[in-house]
Amino acid sequence: MNLDQFWVDLAAVLASASPLILATLGETITERAGVINLSLDGTMLLAAMVGFAVGFQSQNVGLGLLAAALVGGFIGLILGFLSLSLRQSQTAVGFVLALLCTDLSSFLGNAYVRVPGVAVPSMPIPFLKDLPILGKLFFHHDLIVYSSFILTPALSWFLFQTRNGLILRALGEQPTAAFARGINVIQYRYFYTILGGMLVGLAGAAYSLDLKQGWSHRHIAGMGWIALAIVIFGAWQPWRVAFGCYLFSALQVLASRSQSLWPSVPTQVFQVAPFALMLGFLVLVNLSNKPPSTPREAQISLRWLSLAKLMLLMQGLLHSLAASPPAALGKPFYNDEP
Repeated sequence: MNLDQFWVDLAAVLASASPLILATLGETITERAGVINLSLDGTMLLAAMVGFAVGFQSQNVGLGLLAAALVGGFIGLILGFLSLSLRQSQTAVGFVLALLCTDLSSFLGNAYVRVPGVAVPSMPIPFLKDLPILGKLFFHHDLIVYSSFILTPALSWFLFQTRNGLILRALGEQPTAAFARGINVIQYRYFYTILGGMLVGLAGAAYSLDLKQGWSHRHIAGMGWIALAIVIFGAWQPWRVAFGCYLFSALQVLASRSQSLWPSVPTQVFQVAPFALMLGFLVLVNLSNKPPSTPREAQISLRWLSLAKLMLLMQGLLHSLAASPPAALGKPFYNDEP
């Protein structure tokens, strides 16, 4: 691979990760508030379909993105009503909504399958796009990609540098303490569940109107589950979550490039490989929740000593990546009753 191709592939990684970043940061907001939204896969599919349909009918990509965000927010509202007001299981409600939205996207979107439509226009930034290397990497994209660049540091600053961010974290960690200081926990959880849902809906439309332009049945199936996994991998930290998105995107680009190197291998293998590798890494991180043990090197033969040290180093690295979820995540809150 020549150097020019490397920069092209790196720019592709940044661009293709942008919808996933929107979805994962939306879910990070929701889970930081103590609510599990397992409807992501269905929400993204339905929002992708609605966003494409509205954009196609109106010939206005902005209306398509807005419609998709509203769809995501509405599903977040339904999740909030059933789990926060009616106090049903957040896990069960999320699964049902995921299945319902998936089927709705196929049923309602049948008329738009393989139909060419509008797309988010490319918006290279004047002057900056001409910078060597940096211009090609960061300033030759569109508004969706630029928003993913901005949202990650903005959310990190909001969570850890503002009073409202402290309230958001308290909702998921110590809702009783937040309530004792006059915070309406249920109302705030409603707000952040809807806000997170809107970002998830926007992510769905970012696929159908930008990254994977068009609509087909189960157009982006599986991406919502990957988004949920990346939130766990990222330990509910915006920067780590974004890194997980870029890692998954890099695996996808690598798999795409590998098809030309091994033409005899079925293409389905390369399509599935990024999902399998990402989930395998998550399993390793999850297994590392136990503190790393100290090996009794005196009992290990000299031949295996280097390998043991390498394994110990890997275990320590994975342990450093492990993290616990917000303490009140998924737990109902009752103390705001009159």
